[in-house]
Amino acid sequence: MTGNGPIVGVLALQGDAREHRRALACCGMRSTLVRRPEELAEVDALILPGGESTTMSRLLVAFDLMEPLRARLAEGMPAYGSCAGMILLGREVIDGRPDQRQLAALDVVVRRNAFGRQVDSFETDLDFAGVPGAPVRAVFIRAPWVERAGSGVEVLARVPDVPAAGSAAGRIVAVRQRCVLATAFHPELTGDWRVHRLFGEMVRQCSGDRVQWRPGERTRVSVASEKEQV
Repeated sequence: MTGNGPIVGVLALQGDAREHRRALACCGMRSTLVRRPEELAEVDALILPGGESTTMSRLLVAFDLMEPLRARLAEGMPAYGSCAGMILLGREVIDGRPDQRQLAALDVVVRRNAFGRQVDSFETDLDFAGVPGAPVRAVFIRAPWVERAGSGVEVLARVPDVPAAGSAAGRIVAVRQRCVLATAFHPELTGDWRVHRLFGEMVRQCSGDRVQWRPGERTRVSVASEKEQV
């Protein structure tokens, strides 16, 4: 891999890894796929994509990644989890499987499938602390929410407190704790890369490296280049 700056790994056991890599490329960041412990050891940060959290938990164990990943997170490796990634990063999950294992990188209790089934998926605009400009368009697909957050967790976004939101009104859907970021929604699906830029800045701050943003550039990640990283 050529170039300078941090390398962001994208966990590629299950879920939408390709979309996250495209978002990172559009932000001018280097990335690679992570499926093995030796690949995890080579990256400076990690994205845990959306998918199915119980399946991802089992695969982390099957691929001998659970304990190395816990160790890297405990050492302060920057990480970002979207949807299922948020669930895995939490210290506790509600409505998960009994054998589901947590990475405990965020002091939060996450409710799995909090918004309902696949047919209850929806989009809304969120005011997102730390993301400049217009509200962030958020895509929720069988999404979780944060039921409780510890005192060291910064709440970045909540579902708008309006009558149309029903029982979801005011629920926490984006958090940060030190070098770990999590969202209940999928910013990689909308073409708005501001959440990924925020994570890139966190990687820069936490690693001490300089990330060179290329505003407006739309570098695409080809399938061939992804295969080269396998």
